Amino acid sequence: MSLQEQIHDIAVRARTASERLAELSTAEKNAWLQRCAERLEAARERIRAANVRDMAEAGETGVAEPLVRRLELSDAKWADMIQGLRDVTALPDPVGAIEDMRVRPNGLRVGRMRIPLGVIGIIYESRPNVTVDAAALCVKAGNAVILRGGSEAIHSNLALAEELRAAAVDTGVPEDAVVVVDTTDREAISFLLRESKHVDLIIPRGGPGLIRMVTENSHIPVIAHDAGVCHIFLDATADEAMAREIVIDSKLRQMAVCNGLETLLVHKDAARSVMPGVLKALHEQGVEIRGDETVCQIFGDAVAASDADWAEEYLAPLLAVRVVDDMDAAIAHVRRWGSDHTDVIVTESYANSQAWLRRVNSSTVGINCSTAFADGFRLGLGAEIGISTSKLHAYGPMGLEELTTRKFVLYGEGQLRE
Repeated sequence: MSLQEQIHDIAVRARTASERLAELSTAEKNAWLQRCAERLEAARERIRAANVRDMAEAGETGVAEPLVRRLELSDAKWADMIQGLRDVTALPDPVGAIEDMRVRPNGLRVGRMRIPLGVIGIIYESRPNVTVDAAALCVKAGNAVILRGGSEAIHSNLALAEELRAAAVDTGVPEDAVVVVDTTDREAISFLLRESKHVDLIIPRGGPGLIRMVTENSHIPVIAHDAGVCHIFLDATADEAMAREIVIDSKLRQMAVCNGLETLLVHKDAARSVMPGVLKALHEQGVEIRGDETVCQIFGDAVAASDADWAEEYLAPLLAVRVVDDMDAAIAHVRRWGSDHTDVIVTESYANSQAWLRRVNSSTVGINCSTAFADGFRLGLGAEIGISTSKLHAYGPMGLEELTTRKFVLYGEGQLRE
């Protein structure tokens, strides 16, 4: 069987599985989720061994350091992955819910019912925990999922998928509810992107090159999970201690993630009072400061930034810093250089905080908090399929509801259209 035929066969099998999945009860789907957690825990050492093998091979082949860090199934990532399964189990099942019920003048009742999207293809780099998070959310929402991870995580992904599929057999869920493409041949992606008859949605997660390739070549609708060029704006009234803690958490908590801080904007009235302490704390933690002319004058350890720095997703101990005249200038910077991911203001001004919320239209906008909260797990979604920077059909962290659509349902008593 050729590679194209293999991918077509996967798509057909996933479509067949999706038809059964859409009819499963919440209890059946939850039983599968619980069994997944049990099987993964039992197979932890085998899966971790596969992950260690992936990391060793990634190091030998020169995979970029941020991707290697994302690849590791650390104890913390493992705990979050297992907890994510349990949290998704506890979430209300959106499938079948009827919303917006209205009664027309002729007595016809009109509502909208949530239904699965069908078959979802997810193309992603590194991060083997995505295999489990994505499968959990897709299946709970009644969708089959085709997972094509990066070659650098092939052993981890296959080991994880083996347990997810075995859990399906154990609980009576269609085994092809979860399929991992088991080849590292990049042409498999091209073939998958042509399966528009059997695949309803493609979600790419990775670097700009992957996102661009998928969006330019897909015959299937795409929700882009693009770069995270996240900003914090220190307003003129920002409290220095709060600003320092928020910036440190946003930048240092975990740098190789899309919700990490990449650019700090500082109101000119806070440049000499608030900014030096913030930058000093970062610099002492090994962060290189790339600043504009004013930043370099005030903070002697900064190096001059170029225009390229304002659009950069570093995923590394680097931070771009700019002093701006006012909030209008900060918002103009975000609109020009941002990626519609996450942008936060630190301020004591209620008026400015509300203006920031109204005027900044990134997928997550915050007041006086870390950018790290742009995460489905932390926002109560149980887990996330990713963070959409596309405004259609979902925007921001995608949980269960974002993996469904709605159909109109009509309740009549013999009404006819006259």
